[in-house]
Amino acid sequence: MQEIILNQDVLDFRTKEAYKTLRTNIEFSGVGIHAICVTSCIPGEGKSSISFELAHSFAQNGKRTLLIDADLRKSVMRARHKKGKIRYGLTNYLAGQTSFEEILCVSDISNFYLIYAGPVPPNPSELLGSTKFQKLLEAGRKVFDVIIVDTPPLGSVIDAAVVSKNCDGAVIILESGAISYRYVRKVKEQLDMAGCKILGCVLNKVNFSAKGYYGKYYGKYEEQ
Repeated sequence: MQEIILNQDVLDFRTKEAYKTLRTNIEFSGVGIHAICVTSCIPGEGKSSISFELAHSFAQNGKRTLLIDADLRKSVMRARHKKGKIRYGLTNYLAGQTSFEEILCVSDISNFYLIYAGPVPPNPSELLGSTKFQKLLEAGRKVFDVIIVDTPPLGSVIDAAVVSKNCDGAVIILESGAISYRYVRKVKEQLDMAGCKILGCVLNKVNFSAKGYYGKYYGKYEEQ
């Protein structure tokens, strides 16, 4: 097992409450929801940041949580790593080079474990669709309460649909005002064809500068 120290963002009150709400909604989305696939439609919608903070929120709530970076093509999760040597990642395991225990990273955050993507492979979809990945999730379910799987944007590559077949549900991250309804519907249809339950969507990068009920409500709540 690899030991690491993580970079953590300082979140404001509103953002912390949003992640708590997202976590609670997932907890009440049905029985047997343990492995959750997180994807988006296009790059840059913030899915990796949301995956990290959602996993962090579950860990803070006392759930033994594993975050798997399954974005094997263009991972950004490694930027969360601050100290500690990461020797092996997901691709090393899927290629049969190492064991589950050797790719697992224990962080300085209580209950929070990670598996990083590892070296970029020539065949990411094939690796993620292999029985090795299925067995990885099966092993994780025995040890962890919650598994969050960060995947590439489904509007760009098919990897997320491949991963979702072995997950209990999927969450789609959408950037406010960035994509069309038709594009989102296409991504939804791909998850439907994979047989994955869609838990819901997260609208990200919303402009709250305009005054409204939401801002007024939380503004008063912070002052108490």
